[in-house]
Amino acid sequence: MADLEHAASLLRIAYKDFNALLGMQGNALFADEIFGFHVQQAVEKVLKAWLCSYGSGIYPLTHELARLFSLLENQGAEVEVFWPLVQYTLFAVQARYEEGVADLDEPINRAGEIRNVSALLTYVEKLIALKSLG
Repeated sequence: MADLEHAASLLRIAYKDFNALLGMQGNALFADEIFGFHVQQAVEKVLKAWLCSYGSGIYPLTHELARLFSLLENQGAEVEVFWPLVQYTLFAVQARYEEGVADLDEPINRAGEIRNVSALLTYVEKLIALKSLG
């Protein structure tokens, strides 16, 4: 049960990043790099929560979303619909410290990415709730 409790805790932390996204949605004061960072952070925490739900309680200390998605696939998780979020790995560290690294061809579709992160959060939240029941 401790692994599911840890997973639920990670989801609560992920929601803090998600709420930051909601606050940035229509606010041009926040650069896309800052928005992208919070997308990456929310996704990373949700994926680690999902990994915890498999009972090992162990996940790598990494910001590489592709690695986390791959570990989930190795567990048999259905992750393909969420794979496009892997592009936000760039915002984890590198884009925060190197100007121009995250120069985008076009602005991030904030409403669309909020929907994508919300879908991931909801999906994993339901999985964890089901595992908690039995």
